[in-house]
Amino acid sequence: MSKKSSVAIGVLGFQGDIEENVAAVKQAAKEMKASATVQLVRYPEEMEKMDGLILPGGESTVQSSLAAIQQSLPVLKKRIAEGMPVLGTCAGMIMLSRRAYDRVVGDTKQKMIGNLDIVVERNAFGRQNDSFEADLDIGIVGKGKFKGIFIRAPAVSEVGKDVEVIAKHGSKIVAVKQKNIIGTAFHPELADDARMHKYFLKMVLDYRKGKA
Repeated sequence: MSKKSSVAIGVLGFQGDIEENVAAVKQAAKEMKASATVQLVRYPEEMEKMDGLILPGGESTVQSSLAAIQQSLPVLKKRIAEGMPVLGTCAGMIMLSRRAYDRVVGDTKQKMIGNLDIVVERNAFGRQNDSFEADLDIGIVGKGKFKGIFIRAPAVSEVGKDVEVIAKHGSKIVAVKQKNIIGTAFHPELADDARMHKYFLKMVLDYRKGKA
């Protein structure tokens, strides 16, 4: 990858909270006084050019199906394996996981990227009418509660040995980190709090610095 003046962050642009994540990255860059560009990506050749990637909240089955149609899943898997930082929120975390299931329908059999060594229970807190907000302790983003916005939210039911649990709500795991991957069951892009995206942006800056 050629040396550039600013880091390039892509937001998977098929469906979901796309513009909200674009705005959150811009806010994070502004608060950090960092040079970053952010753009929607859908195709493999676009993903190859990114320094970091966000998989937004939305409908994971739709997103993974469209990504499969565009033949984007293999390049996503490859870039993440190479060390590119990625942040997956809600549906994005489901796509990153190695397996997802629903307590009603069982194994969802949807196409996964699979780099994040977790098993996810979809709709773990109920359906749309059961959406809620909760104050979370997330040490990696600093002191002070982070407002977790849960919308048809999943939860992590199993974690691999290299996965760090970074947030819980009650007894349920709602955020994890595995090396260059962050997954959250909630929507930090909707919280009006850029700290999660600032942490992610720092990961991307460090990744680019290591490749320079």
